[in-house]
Amino acid sequence: MNEYNFNIEEMGGDYYSDENPSPKKPKKHTALKIAASLMAMTLVSAGSIGIYRSVTEGKPVDSSTEVSQTVEEKEPTTIENMNMLHIEENNSTVLTTEEIVKKVMPSVVGVKSEFEMQQQNNNSFGNGFGGFGDIFGYGFDFGNSGQTQQQNPIGTGTGVIISEDGYIVTNAHVIYDSQSGLGLAVGIEVLVGDDTYTAEVIGYDVDCDLAVLKIDAEGLTAAEFGNSDDLNLGEDVTAIGNPLGLDLMNTVTKGIVSGLNRNVTINDKSMSLIQTDTAINEGNSGGPLINKYGQVIGINSSKMSSSGFGSASIEGICFAIPSNKVSDVVEDFITYGYVKGKPQLGISCRDVTEEISQMYDMPLGVYVVEVTEGSAAEKAGLKKSDIITAVDGENVKTAAELTAQKNLHSAGDEIELTFMRNGEEMTTTLTLDETAAPVE
Repeated sequence: MNEYNFNIEEMGGDYYSDENPSPKKPKKHTALKIAASLMAMTLVSAGSIGIYRSVTEGKPVDSSTEVSQTVEEKEPTTIENMNMLHIEENNSTVLTTEEIVKKVMPSVVGVKSEFEMQQQNNNSFGNGFGGFGDIFGYGFDFGNSGQTQQQNPIGTGTGVIISEDGYIVTNAHVIYDSQSGLGLAVGIEVLVGDDTYTAEVIGYDVDCDLAVLKIDAEGLTAAEFGNSDDLNLGEDVTAIGNPLGLDLMNTVTKGIVSGLNRNVTINDKSMSLIQTDTAINEGNSGGPLINKYGQVIGINSSKMSSSGFGSASIEGICFAIPSNKVSDVVEDFITYGYVKGKPQLGISCRDVTEEISQMYDMPLGVYVVEVTEGSAAEKAGLKKSDIITAVDGENVKTAAELTAQKNLHSAGDEIELTFMRNGEEMTTTLTLDETAAPVE
C-alpha cells in the first residue's frame, strides 16, 4: 500500500500524459525557462481566436478533439511528382532584399483555420470588446444567459509552399489549438494569391510545432530551403508573413540572426530554435525566415513578450524552427503521416509542487497517476503513485523537465529512472516506446 494517501485530483498543476500531451487545464501563457516570471512566449498565430482567449481567460473549455498520440502506423506513401523538401547548398550570389522578396513571395500563403467550441452564455459582449472586435471584424454575442451556444472562432497564420502540387508547411498551432483546448480546426483554407483552397491535413505534431497541409493545385512555386546549420550570428535574414490577420498579407520585415540553438520551452515542449530580431507578430506563424541567398532557413513560430502588470516591454526577441528540423519532420509527415522515432514513456502524471510536497510530506518530482498497459513504463516496473525524481541522474521536478529529458532520446533508447515508492528510492532501466502524432 502506498504511503501517500490523498485525492490526486486535488493536486495543483496540470495533468499530463505523453499519450495525450495537451494539459487538461489551459495555460494563460507559456514561458521561456529564463526569467519565466517576467517574460512569456507568444505563439504567433492571429485572428478572432485571440478574441476568444481574451473573453474566456481562466475558463477551461473541454476540447471536442482529443489528441491521441499513439496511432497505427500506415504504409509508407509514394507520391508521384512530389518534390520533397530538400536542403540546398548555399550559392555564392547574395541577393538584395528586393530580389529575396521577388524570389520567395510566390511561395508564401495565408492559412485560415476555423475552430469549434461550445460556450455557456453568461455574459454579453458585442463588436469592439476591448478593441478586438473592430480590429478583426468579429464579435461575440453571449446573450441569453444560461444557454449553450456554438461559436466558431477563426485563427490565421502563414504557410510556405514546398511542392508544385500543393504541399504546404506551417506551424501546428495555426491549425491545432492546445492553449484553449479547442483542438484541431474543423475547417482550413489556404489563400494563394487571389485563389482560396480547402486544405487537407497530412500531418501535424504539437511537440515540434509543425504541420503539413495539402491543397488541390498544380504549378505552384515551391520555396527553396537552405541549410540552417550554415547560419552565422549577425547574418541578415528576412521574414514574410501575415501579421494581425490576412488584411496585412505578405508583410516583409528584416533583421539579423540574434542567436542559434536557443533551448526554448513552449507549452511544456522544449525546442531548439533560431533567435532573430526580425519583426514577428501574431499571424506570422508558419511563415519563412529567409537567408541572404533567398533560401528558407526557418519557420517563424514564436516571440518573447511582456507578462504581468508593470513588466518591462520586450522587443525583437523572436524565434524560428530551423530548416533542417523542418525537412526531417516534413519527410516523415508525407511518408508516414507522423514523426518517426519520438520517444514515449506510457504514463499520465502530475507535478508534485512545493505546496503539495510540504502538505503531504512528499518528495518533489513527477507523480505517476496512471501507467498505460503494455507500455515501456509498465514493462520497466513503474506503478501508479510512484514519484519520478531523476532521469539518467538528472533531477526532474516537473512533467516539463521529465519530457525534456525524455526528448533527448529516440524510441528504442534506454534511460534510467529514479523514483520514490513507499518512502524508498528505487531505480529502473526503461526502453522507450515510439510515439506517433495524430492524423485526422
